[in-house]
Amino acid sequence: MKFISWNVNGLRAVLKKDFEQTFKDLDADFFCVQETKMQAGQVTLDLPGYHQYFNYAERKGYSGTAIFTKYQPLQVTYGLGIAEHDQEGRVITLEYPVFYLLTCYTPNSQGELKRLPYRLEWDQAFRNYVSQLSANKPVIFCGDLNVAHEEIDLKNPKTNHHNAGFSNEERQSFTKLLAAGFTDSFRYLYPDQIERYSWWSYRFHARDHNAGWRIDYFITSNALQDQIKDAKILADIYGSDHCPVELDTTDLGVEAK
Repeated sequence: MKFISWNVNGLRAVLKKDFEQTFKDLDADFFCVQETKMQAGQVTLDLPGYHQYFNYAERKGYSGTAIFTKYQPLQVTYGLGIAEHDQEGRVITLEYPVFYLLTCYTPNSQGELKRLPYRLEWDQAFRNYVSQLSANKPVIFCGDLNVAHEEIDLKNPKTNHHNAGFSNEERQSFTKLLAAGFTDSFRYLYPDQIERYSWWSYRFHARDHNAGWRIDYFITSNALQDQIKDAKILADIYGSDHCPVELDTTDLGVEAK
C-alpha cells in the first residue's frame, strides 16, 4: 500500500503548480496534506476514486489538513478532542479495520521560540492521543511535525541549534514520542543516510544547495515495523517549500473501496 504526505503550503497555490497531475502520477492509496490554508467551499478537487476529508482552521488562510483516500474509513475524527488544540485544523484521524491513519500539522514554535510553551503542550496532548489509539490498534501518522530530530536531519545543525524546529526541548519531545512505542519509518530503514531533507527555506536558494531539514515524517506503531517496505523522500517534486514523503507497506487489510 502506498501512503503520501505533503505540506503543500497552500492548496489553492499548489493547484496552480500541477498538483492534480502530480497527485494522479503518484497514485497513492492514501494522500495526506498539511497546511491547506483554506476554508470550506474555496476549492473543488476533481479526484475520481478518492474520498476527501478536510479539517479547516477557524482562522482564514491558515493551517488546515486533508486526507484523500481510495478506501472509505470506518470512522473519521477531526482534532484531538481538546478545544484549545482543535481550532487550527491540525489533525484528521481515519479508522480502518486493523489500523488508524492520521495526518498532522504540528504547530511551529516560531521566531525566538515564542510559541514553544504551547508547542510542548501540543506535543504532550498529541503523544497521549496517538498512544491511546495505539493501545487499541496500530497507528500510522504522518505530516509536517516541525522538528528535525537529530543533527543528521538538517544541513546546518550548529547554526540552528536554538531555532524553532531544532531546539533541545522539541527534539527531546520527539524522542519521548518515539519512546512511547513508535517508529520513524525513514530512519528505521535508512539510519545513516545523510542530506535527505523534506523542507527548504525559500531564502538564499536553499533548495538549490540542498540546505534543508527533514521535518516531514511517516511514523508507525512499533507493531507495524515488519509491514514497512520502504520510506521515500520525493525531493524531485516541486510546488511547495516542502516535498512529499512516502511510506510503502504490505497490504494492511483494507478491502472495501
